[in-house]
Amino acid sequence: MGRTYFVEEAVEQYFSELSMKFKPYITGLLIGQCSPQRDYIIRAARTPPKEEQKEGNTSPSKLDSIDEEWITAHASQVSRMLPGGLLVLGVFIIATPELSKDSQSALRKSSAKPADWKYQSALSASWLSLDCTVNVNIHIPLLVTSPNHDLEKNTKNGLNRWSKQIEDSIFLINGQVKDNDTELLEGQKKLRGNTHSSTQIFDVKVLTQLSQGSSHRSTAAVQVCSGSINLKGAVKCRAYVHNNKPKVKEAIQALRRDIINTLSDRCEILFEDLIINEGRCKKNFERVYHVLPQRLFVPFGGSNVMLSDYKFGDEASGEIQERFVEMLDQFVQPEDIHIAEEVNTVDICPLSENVDDTQQRQPTKATLLLKLQQNMGVVIAVAVAVFASIFSFNYFSD
Repeated sequence: MGRTYFVEEAVEQYFSELSMKFKPYITGLLIGQCSPQRDYIIRAARTPPKEEQKEGNTSPSKLDSIDEEWITAHASQVSRMLPGGLLVLGVFIIATPELSKDSQSALRKSSAKPADWKYQSALSASWLSLDCTVNVNIHIPLLVTSPNHDLEKNTKNGLNRWSKQIEDSIFLINGQVKDNDTELLEGQKKLRGNTHSSTQIFDVKVLTQLSQGSSHRSTAAVQVCSGSINLKGAVKCRAYVHNNKPKVKEAIQALRRDIINTLSDRCEILFEDLIINEGRCKKNFERVYHVLPQRLFVPFGGSNVMLSDYKFGDEASGEIQERFVEMLDQFVQPEDIHIAEEVNTVDICPLSENVDDTQQRQPTKATLLLKLQQNMGVVIAVAVAVFASIFSFNYFSD
């Protein structure tokens, strides 16, 4: 006996529609949430067809032709479109009776275990929302020793260090610090109903170590740098947890992952866009100013949960609509696309126009600071001598 999944009734209807439209089989993703109490499936999305399948309007006839890499790429793209708390939990296969044995064999190749499914109505309306805005000001130094000024690698390393700060942060829920093992709804009246107005929203503020005024001692290191990457802006973050007695630690963890993922994902999207449009990610070191893609939220029918996506400033609503149809098999009205935040930026800034030549002619700022520290005793001695001379002159003049 495997795990029990509570599944939205709309998913069952979606499976029925797919079985009528696509023969002999169709694959897709299952989207939901895992929690210590229960597991939930609130959405399913079919695997998008490849270009050759679109043109020829054909589908493979044997399960041996299932492209695992294509399904994995689809799961990776969909993961970016999910707010905190929601995950791609697995895959599904709907096949004709003739292929039922083959489909079972295909599923046995994975590590999945049999699951007990229980369909429920209005499951998608039973979610709690945690919202927060995180002000980002990340300074990533680019060391002279960094090979070829690999901007993408340096950015990832800087984000990893910032992620550790988020992991160690304190989360205030509606202005209060709550014990991790208490229930999120403790002391609050639980709202009921299946309308959007019944959504219970928690306002969350994130206090990092710097904003906490931490008393922990730290050491400073002097490093010779050729420039820096600066990520600035205010990112909108959101997470959902089911209202079946969620713990505070579960809610905070869901929001924490959304904070980390939303910045990491949009940096990946930016570098992918640079590679596609410019053929490569620039490694010659010159000042570059980029605008990160903005986050947007889109509701889906019968639910108080909103899905997420990212857009560049020049993207039209039609492109966003096409992406939702392709990735999540969902049609979105233009008026339902809600841009959640202002512009966030990436500023890649060198210390000079030509780093290599400048290093030969003049020391960097870090080198000057290092030399100043080494000669601090001489500087202080000279300053004392000058001050003594001035004092003596004034004294004898009087």
